Amino acid sequence: MPQLEASLEQDLSREFLKVVEEAAIASARTMGFGERKVSDHAAVQAMRQVMDTIPMNGTIVIGEGERDEAPMLYIGEKVGRGGPDQAQNHEVDIAVDPLEGTNLCAMGTAGAITVLACSEQGGLLHAPDCYMEKIIVGPS
Repeated sequence: MPQLEASLEQDLSREFLKVVEEAAIASARTMGFGERKVSDHAAVQAMRQVMDTIPMNGTIVIGEGERDEAPMLYIGEKVGRGGPDQAQNHEVDIAVDPLEGTNLCAMGTAGAITVLACSEQGGLLHAPDCYMEKIIVGPS
């Protein structure tokens, strides 16, 4: 299992960095306009668009779309481009909040963040419809 984790981390870490960067940039363009749904939507669309370019078979296992009817990535949603060589596609579970702090962003206040966590398939707790602190740490 450690070899799979190292491969997963090497293959996807830069890809996921781009995912959160693009979501953060898209939402930042909406800062201060007072339109929280617009900010949220911008982050979601950017995140989804970039995730769908990654050679993976991802499943959203934690999201917030169902809870607050926001324009979110939904629990059970499939992301990633997959591809003809399934051996090179990682099967992963993903937890996301494309814009944590939608009101902060919409009002132009500091503190909004983009959140993404990933693990091998089955490695994340399936916790629908509950709010959790977003604390992610590496293996060390």
